[in-house]
Amino acid sequence: MKELLEKFEDYLQSNLPSSNTFHPHFEKALGDMLQAGGKRFRPMLLLSVVKSNKSLLIDNSMPVALGLEMLHTYSLVHDDLPSMDDADLRRGFQTLHKKYNEVTAILVGDALNTEAFKQISNAPLHNDIKIELIKTLSCDGGINGMIIGQAIDCQFENQKLELAQLEFLHIHKTAKLIAASLKMGAIISEYDLETQEKLYNFGIDLGLLFQIQDDIIDETLSEEEAGKTTQNDEAKNSFVNLLGLDGAIKAADDLALKCENIMQTLDTNLKNSLEELLLKYINRHK
Repeated sequence: MKELLEKFEDYLQSNLPSSNTFHPHFEKALGDMLQAGGKRFRPMLLLSVVKSNKSLLIDNSMPVALGLEMLHTYSLVHDDLPSMDDADLRRGFQTLHKKYNEVTAILVGDALNTEAFKQISNAPLHNDIKIELIKTLSCDGGINGMIIGQAIDCQFENQKLELAQLEFLHIHKTAKLIAASLKMGAIISEYDLETQEKLYNFGIDLGLLFQIQDDIIDETLSEEEAGKTTQNDEAKNSFVNLLGLDGAIKAADDLALKCENIMQTLDTNLKNSLEELLLKYINRHK
């Protein structure tokens, strides 16, 4: 898994987006949050699935993995804006609107969003595969996925949601992009539709688990420990605010166990490939 991550990092560094103009800082800003690192969780999910069944397609899948990371990074840049979370820190670095200005942050987010689909469309894969990849990412990263989740999150600040509504919010805002990462890997690997659906549903559970864990981290870790702005969810609909810290930890424990059990039902190669990535993350709230 370390080798796969290093391969992805090398590909990213060699394919950073470029504006090629006389703007004094926009080109640097385009790469700042990509180069800042992060877990690379979504592209590694995709590549882990590809590795399990079509390892010879890993190099061909790198543009897709980068496109996925670009779309995720755009969402973080916009999520940190003053009109949304107004965060000062992301991945251990100043957020773009703090380092440069709000206009730069908005436009970098816009650029990464569109560049994501350019990366996928130019990947050396069959066109039918690329169409399915674009359909999946545009759905789960768009109006019926991440965007409506973000919209609900912002609209209902300082208004308490019920648990089912909170789960709907975070399934859309966070979990669907994680589920899409697994499904996109399965599409490239030409897993059957049943396996694609199983991986997608597993990704929804995994994404919901990650959101609960992030809420716990926001409550319990400092900015230095987390590498991002924390203690910033007082007005938000978080699992900690609704269930309390102990209740959120219990919910995370239950989902972590469910995810571990689902992994045991997967094809051996797929299970082994995902376990190598996931076991260190599934219980990160403990």
